Amino acid sequence: MTGIWAIVLAAGESKRMGSPKMLLPYNDVTIIEQVIINLLDSEVDRVVVVVGAHRDEIMKVTRRYDVFHCYNEDYRSGMLSSVKCGIYSLPEGCLAALIMPGDQPMTGPGEINRVISSFAASDKGLVMAAFDGRRGHPLIVDLKYTEEILSLPDGEGLRALAERHPGDVLESDTDDPSVIRDIDTREDYMNEISKT
Repeated sequence: MTGIWAIVLAAGESKRMGSPKMLLPYNDVTIIEQVIINLLDSEVDRVVVVVGAHRDEIMKVTRRYDVFHCYNEDYRSGMLSSVKCGIYSLPEGCLAALIMPGDQPMTGPGEINRVISSFAASDKGLVMAAFDGRRGHPLIVDLKYTEEILSLPDGEGLRALAERHPGDVLESDTDDPSVIRDIDTREDYMNEISKT
């Protein structure tokens, strides 16, 4: 499968954590590094890391890897602004974008590849990991939706796109609950590192 670039959403302010959560230790690296490693070990073609708040500190770490960066000046307006920033940065000829939160290091290459395989085997334009009836990440969006994504109001998200096009959505079911978990709070973090 070619033409799928990953967009890592790493621009948030980590308000609930109280410190830059992307830089917290995870395994032998940091949270953001583990997300990047998982993607580089998967079948995505390339990786774009969207930075915003804490840009310099995060890029000091992410520059160690073969990834691109884009800076979201509008990061305070929410996650959709980072998705748009990432979409803007993709090269011509890119088929689809795999959206991955920067605070989901527990979702490994196997789960990422499973969603890519589901996308490749279907004719659907929106494919998302799902566990026990709940939609999560990674999520792949066909770039035929580029203009529509870029025109979505900031208060909305890619869920709104799925609601507008329910017939073009595929839930890629898994028995791995990591696809619906992220790390927002200190408690979330302690729960996740206790499992590593």
